[in-house]
Amino acid sequence: MRPLSLALYAAATGLAEPLAPSLLRRRAARGKEDPARIGERLGRAGVPRPPGPLVWLHGVSVGESLSLLPLAQALARPGLTLLVTSGTRTSAELLGKRLPPGAIHQYAPVDAPGAVRRFLDHWRPDAAIQVESELWPNLILGAKARGAKQALISARMTQASADGWGRAPGAARALLSAFDLVLPQDDDTEARLRTLGAATGPHLNLKNIGEALPADPAELERLKTAIGGRRVVLAASTHPGEDEIVARAAAGTGALLIVAPRHPDRGEAVAALLTRAGYRTARRAAGEPLTEATTAYVADTLGEMGVFFRACDVAVMGGSFVPGIGGHNPLEPARLGVPILTGPDVFNAASTYEEMFERVAAISCADQAALARDLRGLLNEPLIAPRIGRAALAYAERQGAALDEALALLKPLLPA
Repeated sequence: MRPLSLALYAAATGLAEPLAPSLLRRRAARGKEDPARIGERLGRAGVPRPPGPLVWLHGVSVGESLSLLPLAQALARPGLTLLVTSGTRTSAELLGKRLPPGAIHQYAPVDAPGAVRRFLDHWRPDAAIQVESELWPNLILGAKARGAKQALISARMTQASADGWGRAPGAARALLSAFDLVLPQDDDTEARLRTLGAATGPHLNLKNIGEALPADPAELERLKTAIGGRRVVLAASTHPGEDEIVARAAAGTGALLIVAPRHPDRGEAVAALLTRAGYRTARRAAGEPLTEATTAYVADTLGEMGVFFRACDVAVMGGSFVPGIGGHNPLEPARLGVPILTGPDVFNAASTYEEMFERVAAISCADQAALARDLRGLLNEPLIAPRIGRAALAYAERQGAALDEALALLKPLLPA
């Protein structure tokens, strides 16, 4: 029996479900949905289900989806189908390029009874593995009712989410008890999940695990040739309000500034901002050449961060200089031995950053003035930047053991 709160949720989402197609079409008109794949969001599969066992992996957006890749690579084997779902267009494009051969990507269905029923009836997963903080009641309880083994791994729950679920303790217990395995990211999440009734296992943060981002060797060589002998500052995964902070901090260093906005569709706006700030700007997505005269280059393409991290001397991690974002994964540059600077707002990766700060594998900059000072220090002192880069690489290389432990715990849940 579902708790009353979950029964009411199922009824409410069922009543609202007829509105879903029009809402999705409106989102598609704003570029938030893929118009050709709206059916998947309604639970209508885009491809047939292969015969045999199937494991379903889900991560909602770019960071969570990409963190699934090491797990997908480890689980891939002949005779087992991997279904990977996500909820954003950017994540779909990146996963389409990087999933192991034979894996299938679909958009996750909206959490309404009809869409969930169609999705589960078609795919019939033997096991379902969710990443981070996805607690969609109809999907979770529907999969459990069909006998799928379920795991919530690399789980992350903020205090605000915990407080929200705390107001419906019966619903929280019912959902969390549907998981056969719960692996939290950190101590804080573990405490919150246990308070809500979860039985947790050892810590696992998938974002700390994985191979270095790939890079097309020819593209990297072309970029390095265009850069020439200049030093390079990369502002990675920036959000509105951060581009100008990095632009002002990097001014006067003599370095080429590369700005890779978190959302590439901001490329034109970022280029205009940099031009107003006095930079001679070129946009990669527009095919504008990077020349000796270019002082700022907007990297507004998908799937090329491995190229830009390899080409830079210092990486400034975005999402950390404006409130509310919480920072982005520092392990991507760390795996390539890149010195890392970040702003103060990094709650999404707080434990990772804390450990890296302790090892001087990354530096926190409180504001624009501190960022300008530390950029000059790393660019002008030949011994400091390599030392920080080596510490970052060493930290990244130590994270792999957690995946082996997680795979051992997942094995009893997976089809033979």
